[in-house]
Amino acid sequence: MVTVMGATGHIGRKVTEMLLQAGEHVRALGRSETRLAAFQRAGAEVLVGDAHSAAFLTKAFRGADAVLTLLPPDLQAADYRAAQAGVSSAITTAIRESGVRSVAAISSLGAQLADGTGPIVTSYDFEQRLRELERVDVLVLRPAYFFENFEEALDLIKHQGIHANAVDPDVPVPMIATRDIAAVAAEALRARDWRGTVVRELMGPRDLTFAEVTRILAERLDKPGLPYVRMTYEDLTATFVQLGFSADVARVYVDLVRALNEGTVTSVDGRTVASTTPTRFEEFAEELAGTFAKA
Repeated sequence: MVTVMGATGHIGRKVTEMLLQAGEHVRALGRSETRLAAFQRAGAEVLVGDAHSAAFLTKAFRGADAVLTLLPPDLQAADYRAAQAGVSSAITTAIRESGVRSVAAISSLGAQLADGTGPIVTSYDFEQRLRELERVDVLVLRPAYFFENFEEALDLIKHQGIHANAVDPDVPVPMIATRDIAAVAAEALRARDWRGTVVRELMGPRDLTFAEVTRILAERLDKPGLPYVRMTYEDLTATFVQLGFSADVARVYVDLVRALNEGTVTSVDGRTVASTTPTRFEEFAEELAGTFAKA
């Protein structure tokens, strides 16, 4: 049996679906009974609870052959790093108390760095806690920038006719589809063939610049000449706050953009066959076009 945290999120949902399709017994965790209902109908055991609760997670992990762990974002946190530390502490406590021996953890490219990477530093903290576990085999997956982050650009493109961010247009960024992260995680959770602590980077099919992303979006969304507008860090911070982010979370996410511009978020091993995943942004953009047409 495999326990999946964040089963209604981008990665967790896909992992849960893949495991169920493979005939695995899955225990799906989330905060919404309504959103978990489809998995229950599909045969999963579902548990509703708070990822900050070590007691809830211990119950959810107990009896599992493996668990998928991750840090669900809290965009209203007054202190983002402290809030995420609370979740990572609850997770590692639950791993110890439950006796589970195989853990796959979603981290991030750049999590080898203790600071200077915005929200990625919380993945660094999480990894350090996981490394302290004894007699537990931990697979750390470090994916690149998600394709799904560009879903948030559709409203601006539709209503203002621009694609905007504070990332420099010509900075190459490794980018990946969350389905490819999920495929790696699901396969690993079924095989459970890693020993000790193993780190695997996942970098997508190729690096892309935001100028290239904008060109591809322009083609797929039928928006010829779509411009990319390079925002200031101050304007991006204000935009995040308007979207409902706390002041600290807005600052942290702008720090990530600054880190991308400065080349701070880097791979340890460089691009390899093992870290290169198949889904191209052009394919993903076709799906975005369907969403865009319906909006």
